[in-house]
Order: sequence, then C-alpha cells, then structure tokens
Amino acid sequence: MSATLTNWIGGQKQAASAGKTLDNICPATNTCISTIPRSGAVDIDNAVAAARKALKGPWRTSTAAERAGYLETIANTIEARLEEFAQAESRDTGKPVALAKSVDIPRAIANFRFFAGAIRHDETGCHSMPDAINYTVRKPVGIVGLITPWNLPLYLLTWKTAPALAMGNTIIAKPSELTPTTATLLAEVIHEAGVPAGVFNLVHGLGQEAGQAIVGHPAIRGVSFTGGTTTGAHVAASAAPHFKKLSLELGGKNATLVFDDCDLDKAVSGALRAAFANQGQICLCGSRILVQEGIYDAFVERFTNQAKGLTVGDPTAASTNIGAVISQAHRDKVEQYVAVAREEGGTVVAGGKRPTLNGPFADGAFFEPTVITDVDETCRITQEEVFGPLVTIQRFSNADDAVRIANTVRYGLSASVWTGNLDTAHKVSARLDTGMVWVNTWLHRDLRVPFGGVKDSGVGREGGTWSLEFFSEAQNICVYLGDN
Repeated sequence: MSATLTNWIGGQKQAASAGKTLDNICPATNTCISTIPRSGAVDIDNAVAAARKALKGPWRTSTAAERAGYLETIANTIEARLEEFAQAESRDTGKPVALAKSVDIPRAIANFRFFAGAIRHDETGCHSMPDAINYTVRKPVGIVGLITPWNLPLYLLTWKTAPALAMGNTIIAKPSELTPTTATLLAEVIHEAGVPAGVFNLVHGLGQEAGQAIVGHPAIRGVSFTGGTTTGAHVAASAAPHFKKLSLELGGKNATLVFDDCDLDKAVSGALRAAFANQGQICLCGSRILVQEGIYDAFVERFTNQAKGLTVGDPTAASTNIGAVISQAHRDKVEQYVAVAREEGGTVVAGGKRPTLNGPFADGAFFEPTVITDVDETCRITQEEVFGPLVTIQRFSNADDAVRIANTVRYGLSASVWTGNLDTAHKVSARLDTGMVWVNTWLHRDLRVPFGGVKDSGVGREGGTWSLEFFSEAQNICVYLGDN
C-alpha cells in the first residue's frame, strides 16, 4: 500500500486545495510508493500568506545565534534518522542506499552545520570617512522560493534551505514531483525543531503549475532554482518582470581532461567516478573524457574494463555500484542517445543497453554504464546533456587542442584536469570556460567556495558568503559625526 504525502503550509499538513494528486513511482521497481498533492496557484497563495505572517512574528526579531541553533537541531535530527532518510532517498531516486548513506544525507547534515557556523561568524563591512562612519547590515530578502531537482533531492534542497533560514527569510520550497519524500521528512524535522510555523512551507506539484506560481508570484522576492537549462531560461523570463533576486544552477556537459603525464591509475579511477556517480545524474559529472593521444589506447582499455565491472541492480545491495535512473522515460532518453551516437559513427565499447534483472527489479529503469568512442566535438552526443550513465572518450594532441575541444560546448559548469605537471594544471585550468575546475580529483568540495557556472550553465554563485549574500539584502548605514 502506498503512502500519502502532504504539503506543509503554516506548520500544518495540507492536501492540494483542488484535491488533485500525483503518483510517486519508484524507478527501481516501477511501482507506486506514494501519492503527493498536485498543488497549484491557490496553494502557493496560501503558502505566501503563511510565510508573510511568519515574517511579522517572532522570526522577524530572531538573532543569528537563535537561527544557528535551529540549524544545529535540524542537523542533529537528520543525523539521528540517517537510515530512514537514506532509504527514502533510494526509493524515490533508484540510487544505491549505500550512496545515499555515504553522500546525500551526510552532505545535507553538513549543509545545516556549515551555515550555522557561517552565520555565527559572518562579517560585514565598516568604512570610515573623516566625518562619518559607514557600516553594513544584512537584512532578509523576505519570502524566497526554492525549486530543486530530482537527482540530489535532500542534498540540494538543504543547500538552499540552510542559508535561507540562516539569514532570516521565510521559504516556499517545491521539490521535484519525482522525489518528494525526503523533502516531506525535512519539513517534519524543521517543524519538530521548533522553527515558527510558516517559516518553512513545502508545496508539492508540477513545475508548470506549482513551480510557475512560485516564480511568478509578486510577493516572493527571490528564487533559487536548480535544474535544466531550458527550464532555467523560462524561470528567468518569468521572474524578470518582478525584479526578483535570481540564482540559476543549470546544466553541464563537463570535460575530464587526461594528459599523458598523469598517474594513469588515478586518472582512470577518477574519471570513472566522475562519469557514473549517481548513475551519471549529477550536473557536475564528467560526461566527456578527453585523453591525450600518447595514452589514449591504454586509458580506453582500462576505463572500459572497469566500466564493465560495475554492478548494476538492486539499490539496497551493498555490492551495487549503479542503481536505476530516475524514470523509465529518462532511461528511454539515454537509450535514444546511444542510437544517435551510433548514427554519428560512434562505437559503443561498453554498455549501451538495458541489463537483464530478475524479481522486483525486472521492470526497473536500469541502464548499463555506457562508453562511446570514435566521436568528435561536432556530434550531438558530445554537445548535448544526456544526464545518465553515458560517457564519450575523445583524443587530443596537446594542451591547446584539449582546451579548444573542452570549450566547444554551450555549457560551462565544471571540468577536471589530470596531469603530473603543475604548469599544465594552472595554465589549462585558467583557460577553461567553466565556473569550477578540479585538478587530479573530482567533486572535492569545500562549502566555503563559490559554486556555479558560466554560459548556459547558470547565473550567480552559491556557497559560503555567496549564499549568505544571495539570501540577504545589504543595507549601508552612514552615521554623520559632525564637523571636526
């Protein structure tokens, strides 16, 4: 029997005002595990009213220390319920439970603890004049909308929620309708932590209905969106007439650049993780591997053999490396891109098909980790974001050639550079048109540093002071000291 999830508005569990629901399908088993509200504009209006009321209550005068205390309590509660959160995340997404337990849920906990510390130690400017003192204070933006994707549901929702709460805002959050469970659990935890009613409101539904109502509502003064580039463009167009603060973290077609002076074993291992972590469904995944011609054949052989050795299947099994992708429709999309690659002359050297699984996973949305060679930068498969367990490998001759190929795409989120030469590491990294570069590693994150992309990969930065600045308005106060 499936569960029934609800919205959280003004500290109360609520169904959609129109009474409509959506089915939440487990991608690993293709079965309905819950129903969620199919909310619309009326529900967003109700959430705005609750958020506005909360802004006028005790939350308005809460101190940084008090808000940091709430964040710590939330982190501690999630940590105590880590197994429950991890199991829920796996059921919603199809990812291995082991991945959720080791990455997704610990990172969510870390997000709350980090921003608790950040708000305690935040500094603002003071500028002296001969006859006056200027000092800067931060004020909350007000009501903010948080729209988050299905690939890292709790991880990314908490990445926005923690700094938004830290700076004293009230929140209307809309998680992906494909992954609603951990967001609902988070709403429960925030309520149990004693955060005033209406400070955090959770509204489930479709992007074109509930999401659009958030983006277009004049009382919502800031929107932080993580998702696809096409949707991001629509969000920007809808928000612009209202002059909202806007943060967009969008798609990526990231390059892994492997130079012939690298540590080959570490490069292969790192590139494999970058390609297939979370079934390749991370905006930062290195879906284009560029390998210098001197080690190309050796790299392809080792990488392909290791890709073939990854275990696909039961997300609850400790031995599983690759779980299901998010849905059968998404699995079909990945499959279609394999066909496109073959039409473009690509060679599938590993994977390229659905695995044969038995029992409850026979009808799941699984796809083998896929490696494609014999393509170049003019192919659709190397230009378009697939967002699945599919990677291409191309060769390059020298650093100029590698940079040229890496920069040919319209995206500019991240890259990784694998080399034993420090000069190459610095010079190549500086020439890449991306918001982030890792050298001899991938997805090695310090929560203080700026996160975001250039070109079609987004607008703005998140992380550390960048998040605190986005979720606040800086006010300068000039105190005149009089004539000397």
